[in-house]
Amino acid sequence: MKMVPLFFSTVIIIFMFLFQWPKININQKKEKAAFITLTLLGWLLINFLFIFPNAPGPTEFIDFMYKPLGRLLE
Repeated sequence: MKMVPLFFSTVIIIFMFLFQWPKININQKKEKAAFITLTLLGWLLINFLFIFPNAPGPTEFIDFMYKPLGRLLE
């Protein structure tokens, strides 16, 4: 059942890539690299969240990292 969202997220990313890639000029190598990197990171994140919907968010990570510092400063 988890394959359906993975498939559709991949299809959406492919359509987005095919629509946006020709609009980037040939000489804009850094923009193309940034587009590919951000697209892949977004695709990985959305698929991770489909597979593990109860994964802790970034705020829980920040709380975990800084909670000892907060206790030290009190």
